Amino acid sequence: MEVAITRMSSRGQVVIPAEMREDMQEGDKLIIIKNDHQLIMKKADKLDKNFEEDIEFARRTEEALKRIEEGKGIKMEFDAFIEEMKKW
Repeated sequence: MEVAITRMSSRGQVVIPAEMREDMQEGDKLIIIKNDHQLIMKKADKLDKNFEEDIEFARRTEEALKRIEEGKGIKMEFDAFIEEMKKW
């Protein structure tokens, strides 16, 4: 998984960092899924049977964030965390 930080302009434009758009071209369509405080972006041409998996991932992530906000988070070592993420 890769992580990058970007900013939104006053006109609502967001730049996708270069290292995140290596396989994208100008004009590519993107789908954006919003739930509570998160946005998930995916190339629209890659929508297929995995789309349901993406929605499930978003749902599980939202549930996890709510548990953390409620102080019900789980502490674990980095390697254990990575192994758990592989299951998702």
